[in-house]
Amino acid sequence: MSVTESTAPPGSGPDLRKGDIDKATRANMREGSLAPRVFIPAALIMVLFIGATLLFPSKAKGIFDALQADVINYFGWYYVAIVAFFVIFALYLGFSRMGDVKLGDDDDEPTYSFMTWFAFLFAAGMGIGLVFYGATEPLMHFVDPRPGVGGGTQERVAQAAMSQSFLHWGLHPWAIYVIVGLAIAYATHRLKLPLSIRYSLKPLLGDRVKGLTGDVIDVIALVGTLFGVATSLGLGVMQIAAGLGYMDIPAEGNGWLIGIIVALMAITLFSVVTGLEKGMKWLSNGNLILAAIVCLFVLVVGPSLFLFRNFVGSIGDYLQNIVAMTFETLALYGVDGEQFQAAWTTFYWGWWISWSPFVGMFIARVSKGRSVREFVVGVLLVPALTSFFWFSVLGGTALHQQLFGAGNLVGEDGSVSAQNALFQMFHNLPGGAVLTAGAVLLITVFFVTSADSGALVLGMLSTNGSPEPKTWIRVFWVLVAAVTAISLVIIGGTDSLSAIQTVAILTALPFSLVILMMCLSLYKALSVEHRLFVRAQRRNAREEIEDSIHESIGDRVNELVAEGVEDKLSAAVDQHLDDVLDKAVEARVEEAVEKAVDEVSLQIEANTAAIEQIQTITGSMPAVGKNTKTPWKQD
Repeated sequence: MSVTESTAPPGSGPDLRKGDIDKATRANMREGSLAPRVFIPAALIMVLFIGATLLFPSKAKGIFDALQADVINYFGWYYVAIVAFFVIFALYLGFSRMGDVKLGDDDDEPTYSFMTWFAFLFAAGMGIGLVFYGATEPLMHFVDPRPGVGGGTQERVAQAAMSQSFLHWGLHPWAIYVIVGLAIAYATHRLKLPLSIRYSLKPLLGDRVKGLTGDVIDVIALVGTLFGVATSLGLGVMQIAAGLGYMDIPAEGNGWLIGIIVALMAITLFSVVTGLEKGMKWLSNGNLILAAIVCLFVLVVGPSLFLFRNFVGSIGDYLQNIVAMTFETLALYGVDGEQFQAAWTTFYWGWWISWSPFVGMFIARVSKGRSVREFVVGVLLVPALTSFFWFSVLGGTALHQQLFGAGNLVGEDGSVSAQNALFQMFHNLPGGAVLTAGAVLLITVFFVTSADSGALVLGMLSTNGSPEPKTWIRVFWVLVAAVTAISLVIIGGTDSLSAIQTVAILTALPFSLVILMMCLSLYKALSVEHRLFVRAQRRNAREEIEDSIHESIGDRVNELVAEGVEDKLSAAVDQHLDDVLDKAVEARVEEAVEKAVDEVSLQIEANTAAIEQIQTITGSMPAVGKNTKTPWKQD
């Protein structure tokens, strides 16, 4: 019997708040040693892919093109539907009753302060993609708008171009990251399980995550993450080469691209082997500062008032049309609709899905102590607003130049060069040469830090979640990522971007199923948490009611006792007062009676004395009676 089963409350199912890690897994995490059942299959898949693309590039390209067409034809609607579902589900988790669950123990406080946590989210939201597409995408949507948009005025098309860019870089990608990050954070901080994809599904799959099922999940996540890293690296090296061209350093052709990849990977290997992680962290933080400086410099020297107005207006237009754009599949526009979806929305959804284990593990590590609601709101809003502002400044400046300024960002054939548009826009601004050099440095450091961090995540996945995989494992994945990026460049030839987009779309398909399982796992786990929480609330409520009743009864008894004592005391006092009064009155009466008796006695004595005196006087005179005659009275 597992730990979770033995500690489950009666009738509630497994207690998902307890960890269940065997000794072998603990030792593996502590030592950072290899998990062969994950590492070997993933390595074989990548070796086969790289070998096939390098040995048979034309055939590989044909196979990729055919697969892309099939995926777009049969699964384009699926990508749109699941990403829409991810947005709805993420909002539901954040604003429902489940949002109160803590990512950690109930009494855990956040590991990082609110502002530091926001800074981490900002760091996760910045990357090569924002630099590559910041000025290019709105401009490309303006020149070649989405089917159904091109019939309006230039101003309306430009506004729709910004909204379309906001769709691809706003709430939708971060909703994907919310689900993956939240599932990993819950498993790691709440269930006390390793930081790995397989353990995020333990509430759904139980102990099966320890066996073959968990191995397959980690292999899918590892391969998908590797292709996501390779996609970002491919975009970065293409733009670095374009920037060098604007700096009068010719860097055209596959040879230059491969050389840049090798040089940057050498720097990454030096960082991994020498253990300069702390220095790379400082470099990464400095890169974020450099990105902010570039953005603010463009804001100041560019059309500032227009950019602020564009930022606010574009957010409003995005929110007004978000539902329609979310579910738009362009089914009514035939081949044009399929081509747009393949080049843009489906590519982005596939890229975000394949990149989600990387970003999800990063934000999960820094979110201990946050509630589910804090996690959802923070991860959705902060990076999305950062992206909105970035696109409003860089993309808005490019649109302003095309509409009202130099107007030289579009080629004679009406096309926009994805890797050159940013530098052409910089060239039209004061200090363009400095901006170009800053942008090249920005992309270079993003490239190195992304490869370094990607190797760490790939190493963690290869070791069942060890936070510090062995150095040779990380070195291996750095080399594999470099060779994968080179193979994508060779497959694509002059159109490397198309090959990169194809790989992102294809690798995301299997991992999208894993994310759907994460949704079920999260719902099951948080539902159990909520039931336990409600049960505890009811128990506490009953205890409070009982305590209140007991307290009320006790107070009433005390009142009654107090009233009885008071009544008895009052009666005793009254009786005592009555007795005292009675005695006082009796004494006064007796005193008055005695005084009256004395006075009567004195009066009687006085009267008696008077009578005796009279008798003495009248004793010498004859008695006067009825028959006595007075001497002077004659018969």
